[in-house]
Amino acid sequence: MENALEIKNLVKRFGKFGVHDVSFSLPKGYIMGFVGKNGAGKTTTIKAILNMLNRDSGEIKIFGKDNLKDEAEIKQKIGVVMDSPFYENEWTLVQVGKALKPFYTDWSDTKFGDLLHHFNLDPNKKIKELSRGMKMKIMVACALAHDPDLLILDEPTGGLDAVARDELLETLQAFVKDENKSILFSTHITTDLEKIADYLTFIENGKIVHSDTKDNMLEKYVVVKGGLNVLSPEQKKLIIAYHETKVGFDGITDKANLKSLPKLVTEPCTMDELVVRFNKEGRNNKE
Repeated sequence: MENALEIKNLVKRFGKFGVHDVSFSLPKGYIMGFVGKNGAGKTTTIKAILNMLNRDSGEIKIFGKDNLKDEAEIKQKIGVVMDSPFYENEWTLVQVGKALKPFYTDWSDTKFGDLLHHFNLDPNKKIKELSRGMKMKIMVACALAHDPDLLILDEPTGGLDAVARDELLETLQAFVKDENKSILFSTHITTDLEKIADYLTFIENGKIVHSDTKDNMLEKYVVVKGGLNVLSPEQKKLIIAYHETKVGFDGITDKANLKSLPKLVTEPCTMDELVVRFNKEGRNNKE
């Protein structure tokens, strides 16, 4: 399967923080949810993909091309939506389009205008007059106006109301109907992941802890519960985000591990459980 994005052994250090040996790939034609709590390394990874910071080591390929050697060519085919716009507050939406047009050989004024109409955006409105939802829509319109093959979005739905969120997710789903289009979007909102993600990649403390298709992950893992003192220290290591209370424990585990564990209560794993547990992996706790 051909990859739209491939990252191998990415390292970027900021003192004790940063990303460490990050590796994952996004096949063409799919949507990947990039999941982790604030500070986990999502934005650092995205900035490295876009060459907005100098990495210490590792390799990043986009459409099979090196993101450093072929940066100019690659960026013509990438659309980017960050968590806030970089446009001047006094610019109207028409001026935003005029400012960006010279940077993209395939920019289409017609498509940009159609997107503004689709999102019910007044072309004469100024950036400073837009709500959070409207600002997100203008960034998406700008990202799509030059017909990219890869969309990269950093927390695109954070702070949006339910209607605006659904509208944006529908736009993303329509984008990947073309099998040559792909999306990487970072989020912590489980309903977004449940609705549109094909792949999930979890990052915790700058390291990738899991990366697979959403369906495989929901099928592979199971919630387990049991009483106190039923697991040995070695068995506890098989439980992701082992959590102990006064009356028992809970966590999730690979179904393949069940044969190495005593008889426990099991439940199907939900998207909420995946997100919460993987974000806590390696930090067993008690209460």
